[in-house]
Amino acid sequence: MELLTRTIEAIKPLDHEAIGRVQSRLDNLTKPPGSLGVLEDIVLALAGITGRQPSAPLRKTHILMAGDHGVAACGVSAYPPEVTPQMVLNFANGGAAINVLARHAGVELLLVDVGVASDLPDLPGLLKRKVAYGTANLAEGPALTREQATAALEVGIEVANDCVRRGAELLGTGEMGIGNTTPSTAILAALSGKPVREIVGRGTGLDDQRLELKIKAIEKGLKINRPDPEDGLDVLAKLGGLEIAGLAGLILAGAAARVPVMIDGFISAAAACIAAKLNPQCRQYMIASHLSEEPGHRVMLEMLGLRPMLTMRMRLGEGTGAVLGMTLVDAAVKILNEMATFGEAGVAESLQ
Repeated sequence: MELLTRTIEAIKPLDHEAIGRVQSRLDNLTKPPGSLGVLEDIVLALAGITGRQPSAPLRKTHILMAGDHGVAACGVSAYPPEVTPQMVLNFANGGAAINVLARHAGVELLLVDVGVASDLPDLPGLLKRKVAYGTANLAEGPALTREQATAALEVGIEVANDCVRRGAELLGTGEMGIGNTTPSTAILAALSGKPVREIVGRGTGLDDQRLELKIKAIEKGLKINRPDPEDGLDVLAKLGGLEIAGLAGLILAGAAARVPVMIDGFISAAAACIAAKLNPQCRQYMIASHLSEEPGHRVMLEMLGLRPMLTMRMRLGEGTGAVLGMTLVDAAVKILNEMATFGEAGVAESLQ
């Protein structure tokens, strides 16, 4: 708990002087003011987060947290729980979508077992930081104890801190866990007060029958557990997700270290909502990569005050949208540093 408390307390406001300096350069580049839209927003955010003008493509590390969910026993997923460890093996062997996109974007990929319900072999790029063998079934009681939730948050903090020590300048959030759109939806319902049927999605492609099972499991879990929406740790513990907790810790650690965090889709946004409940200032350190097809994702981004850069009808998870978003950060930094100013190019500025 000490590490979590220390991290939460270390998060400070953005550096507005640095933002001003970068805004001045942007306004002197050979373009109408603001005409590059989100690309300009990105470098302004980087300046405020880091306190300096980004001068080269950032060193990028994407962290994929894996964990299982007891609520999968309620038939809330189109896939069996055995797929979680099988996909971790696929990630380690380089065969998943996230591997392809990470290679494309020049992003280091780090895998973390924070709660897979089986023992994994030693694998390249895999950190074994298991807090528990999956969560309990949220439809029958708390998914995690408060102590387990704290431990998983601190795994995320420790992993992020180590990445930063090794030179990471941009962190990405990704996850794997069969059934994890169910606790994510439950977290959103608890924090927003919205009806489950209004925000629930089909996850990996549920038919109508399984969708009803998912809705009933979430509604039952909310009724039984009565999570306190003002207590982020209570919501996290009762509704669960060890990988969600790990990602929330990662986000908090990034903010404390003044390192931007690229948020992926629905499950990552659930983690972001928990992190923001623990310290609202961490929202300023997040960059939203894309808008997921999950209906609740838009609600989460609105709660966080974030605008997604991409809308690509994606709903895979793993952090695929986050890694694509990192390529736009590279583009934005290059624009800032490689584009000529009006004076350098000998181009007349607009009439005032």
